[in-house]
Amino acid sequence: MIRVRHRPAYALLFMGPAVLFFTSIVIIPFIMGMGFSLTSWDGVSGAVNWIGFSNYQGLVEDERFMYAFSFTIRYTLTVVFLQNLLAFLLALLLSQKIWGANISRTMFFLPNLIAGVLLGFIWRFIFSRGFLSIGEITNIPFFQLPWLGTARTGFWALVIVSVWRMTGYLMVIYIAGLTTIPDELLECAVIDGANAWQKLLRIKIPLVVPSFTVCLFLSLAWEFKMFDLNFSLTKGGPFGSTRAVALDIYNEAFINANYGLGSAKSVVFFIVVALITLLQVKATMRKEVQL
Repeated sequence: MIRVRHRPAYALLFMGPAVLFFTSIVIIPFIMGMGFSLTSWDGVSGAVNWIGFSNYQGLVEDERFMYAFSFTIRYTLTVVFLQNLLAFLLALLLSQKIWGANISRTMFFLPNLIAGVLLGFIWRFIFSRGFLSIGEITNIPFFQLPWLGTARTGFWALVIVSVWRMTGYLMVIYIAGLTTIPDELLECAVIDGANAWQKLLRIKIPLVVPSFTVCLFLSLAWEFKMFDLNFSLTKGGPFGSTRAVALDIYNEAFINANYGLGSAKSVVFFIVVALITLLQVKATMRKEVQL
């Protein structure tokens, strides 16, 4: 019989590599970014000028950044709602013993495996060429819209692709939560005269709240930080109308060569996203029901 020794050295042996990589890739660059946010560095030259909190003071007056923030909030709220609603409905359907359930789960999960940049280029072709061809043949107004040509349609183009891409991933989490509900509990509810709607509201949803906690957290974090799809599908256009915060930070730091201001924007963005996700996790965890 192997005896496990609980010593700090053993914990350090197994956790050390992961902690080292996380520190070198995430923690140290984040701390350096906070330092650069207090400078006017262009990201290239060796001269780093210390300007204090001037970058942060100018963010409120930065119209492009404030618009990007408002766009990101509208986009995130829309996508998070649609993703979780569709994922939960699909989970309710595919957690039943129906023909083709496993194949359907696989098909809905597959879009998540495609890289966001590649997915953006694929859907750009679909919106600009594929939908146009279908619209010419069928004369259906939906396919004749300038999906990447206006601010409104560009917004919904991003929403459609994001919902299509990540709904299957969240569906798997909801299915895992639904399968943990004891069958005896549902059978007792049927014996007591509960219908399908009552079982959903009184038993399934309360017991699946932990899955809601995880899915809401993931979807909020994903969509607030959305960059690859925004970069490859719309590039923030037309005229910056679909530019999210992550893309605005990228443009500021690497296109405008203003690394200091870009770092300040990223620090503020990190704080806002961290607070929102923390409040969401605390709020949903309070609703969790233990069996």
